[in-house]
Amino acid sequence: MTFSRIGGWAAIGFAVLLAGTNLILAPSGLPLIGDPANEAADYFGAHAGLIGISGTLAVAAWLLAVLFGAAVVAVVRSSERTRGEAWAVVGLAGLVLQNATFTVFTATRLALTATDGTATEALWALNEALFAFNGTYLATAMLGLSLAGLRSGLIRPIHTTLGLVAGALQLLGALLLPLVFNDPGAVDLIGLAGWMLWVVWIFWYGIVLIRTRAPSTEHLLAPNPAAA
Repeated sequence: MTFSRIGGWAAIGFAVLLAGTNLILAPSGLPLIGDPANEAADYFGAHAGLIGISGTLAVAAWLLAVLFGAAVVAVVRSSERTRGEAWAVVGLAGLVLQNATFTVFTATRLALTATDGTATEALWALNEALFAFNGTYLATAMLGLSLAGLRSGLIRPIHTTLGLVAGALQLLGALLLPLVFNDPGAVDLIGLAGWMLWVVWIFWYGIVLIRTRAPSTEHLLAPNPAAA
């Protein structure tokens, strides 16, 4: 299996894990940004097992996200080098930063399941802040990988537009949430719309990578006439 296909399946796996985890957590009453700390404490204390499972799935998702980003870099790097560009590297950096942020985000969720109540308010505030600012890194990933794919002929303009719109929504949410932290209201919907488009974008990108043919290596095996 070529590396591009590995990255493609990783992207699809990431999207499935991401959507599946949230479909499991959402009906359980998962608290959102702006909800009181005592409600968050009650939820995480009562759903420690469910949060533990979601944390395990997150570990797999982080690995898959990096494989996806690396595959895009591998496919487009020759084209980008010719133009003196590095949009794919920008996108991969966004994915790595997203992983780092969500590692701490997930760790605070796990900590909330075991807190004795004294640190609940601080942990919940940190969890909310991490989630709010994570949109910045998702926007960076979609900006870089969308432009890299478009300018290298890997993805179509409509796919790029989807990524840029999703990234813009994520970035807008990250910019606005600190201003309405305790009562996000419609700002939460902006982030949610961007997140849903992000899942579709990365799933679609995975299909593209799976269908991408590996560059021919026959010229590397052919005899060199000049050496004869």
